[in-house]
Amino acid sequence: MTSIRLAVPETASVGEVIEVKALIRHPMESGHRRGSRGEVIPRDIITRFECKYAGNVVFAADFHPGIAANPLITFYVKASQSGNLAFEWIDQHGESWSDTATLKVT
Repeated sequence: MTSIRLAVPETASVGEVIEVKALIRHPMESGHRRGSRGEVIPRDIITRFECKYAGNVVFAADFHPGIAANPLITFYVKASQSGNLAFEWIDQHGESWSDTATLKVT
């Protein structure tokens, strides 16, 4: 089961640089490991992460098999206007997960 945790300040001043953290629970199985009976554990990874702020992509990352399980992304955004931060993760099969956080800029 996949779950998402976000750490985004609720408020910020215009021009303030805020720290954003986004974590998704995901096995990030590389496809290189073997199970207890020697069978190959199939690859199952998230391949893309994006964060949009007020409709613009402010951070994006491509993931590869070397990324650990439950990837945590930390990045910084300059607060310019009140709005939503939209987070999206996409896996190798095209399945996606998303969540949003609201930032009030004063």
